[in-house]
Amino acid sequence: MNVETMLVDDDGRPVRAGVKREIVHRSPHAAAGYWNDPEKTPEAFRDGWFHSGDLGVIAEDGYITVVDRKKDMIKTGGENVASREVEEVLYQHAAVAEVAVLGIPHPTWIEAVAAVVVPREGATVDSEDVVRFARARLAGYKTEKYVAVADMLPKNPSGKILKRELRSMYASLAD
Repeated sequence: MNVETMLVDDDGRPVRAGVKREIVHRSPHAAAGYWNDPEKTPEAFRDGWFHSGDLGVIAEDGYITVVDRKKDMIKTGGENVASREVEEVLYQHAAVAEVAVLGIPHPTWIEAVAAVVVPREGATVDSEDVVRFARARLAGYKTEKYVAVADMLPKNPSGKILKRELRSMYASLAD
């Protein structure tokens, strides 16, 4: 109630239905900024709108579907890949218990799609099999180019996977 929400491009202009862009909100009840964080406030609070960092698509009927976090969007070879879309496919693999998909630095493509996979108990993850599995379900540019197997994924106290730590840990995977 009393909140306006829309999707905007990188210049803050509203976008039409069906276009994946950032979700922004404004309300007379919204905060004016981040507590004790003057550097982060202008980035998130611009032109009277709170920039959530969430990417979504708005349907013709006005419903919004959240598709990813803006900072988790992978830019590879001139294409944008939503990490969440790839993760949802990889979670269907019988040997995968957990997965995080991220962009890692690549000398040719800017970023390469990489997956860090935790196997199900008693299962063995074969990297090539995981890539084949994804390739059968995703466009080639969305398919992970690198697969790392881990015992666990780093998480914050609320259970959110810490992709920034994974990006740091696996930054040299494409070297």
